[in-house]
Amino acid sequence: MAAFSFELVSPEKLLFSGDVDAVVAPGVEGEFTVLRDHAPFLTTLKPGVIEIDVGSKKERLFVRGGFADVSPTGFTVLADQVIPLADLTAAALDADIEAAEAVLQAAVGNESQRIALEKRDQLRELKATLKL
Repeated sequence: MAAFSFELVSPEKLLFSGDVDAVVAPGVEGEFTVLRDHAPFLTTLKPGVIEIDVGSKKERLFVRGGFADVSPTGFTVLADQVIPLADLTAAALDADIEAAEAVLQAAVGNESQRIALEKRDQLRELKATLKL
């Protein structure tokens, strides 16, 4: 596979910068894969797993939302928060789900309720997918 430039950035630090073969990201409209020479686009991310393929090595990280920008010069993810999957525990996800349910209960208006419900359901789906 041909490599391209990828950067993963959180508010705290630059987590990854280098050439990669492929990146799979959790877009709000569905999971997508970026390869070299991908058409440019900008989208938002939902909570989920980013998979970075570098040669035969794969790195998987949990992102708690953010933005993804594919341009002719490469791919950049600006993530709200990034957690290595090895550091993600059932207890941490349960706490996030409980917090999302509290936000859902306090939500006023259809759009606020929809967003809160979607976030809670995404966290539940992630927990089930990771079998935690």
